[in-house]
Amino acid sequence: MNDEIVNSGHFFSPSKGNLSFDQVIKEIKSYIQEQPDFFYDIVVGCDSPSSDKPFFPIAIVVLRTGAGGRFFLKKMQYPDNFLKRFANINWKNRILQEVYLSCELALSLRETLEKEFGQATLTFNYQFQYIHADVGEIGKTKEMVKEVVGLIRSNGFEARIKPQSFAATVVADRYT
Repeated sequence: MNDEIVNSGHFFSPSKGNLSFDQVIKEIKSYIQEQPDFFYDIVVGCDSPSSDKPFFPIAIVVLRTGAGGRFFLKKMQYPDNFLKRFANINWKNRILQEVYLSCELALSLRETLEKEFGQATLTFNYQFQYIHADVGEIGKTKEMVKEVVGLIRSNGFEARIKPQSFAATVVADRYT
């Protein structure tokens, strides 16, 4: 489990404000329990701005199929010494960092949800199998699709790329 992602700082929810990772887990569980007859899709995605001092907004999205959803967002910041080195890194490495952070958060989230839900996972109608990546078959990121999809699959998740990767390209992108 990546302690930096889950234990440092906070996640932001437009409806709940700033939350710890544990509070995010409780909110997800509560949201599903409110209306358990719906199907829920939990996804993770990350984006970053193309600037000299990049940060990485990473989103957890919980969709209540056909009835909206919630999201929780954390802006991953790095120390200045990392940023100085990062300024010389190209856009491809920035994309890989987005995917790495998404995988790390997704692994921690899945492990924690399985513990939190315990045997109740049989009564909760949800899936958590996708990580959304900010790459697609059109544009300069097309040469990275196989690499990104392989990285996500090697972590036990399925990849969604543009135009289906809304957690990265819409939710996280909104906070770049």
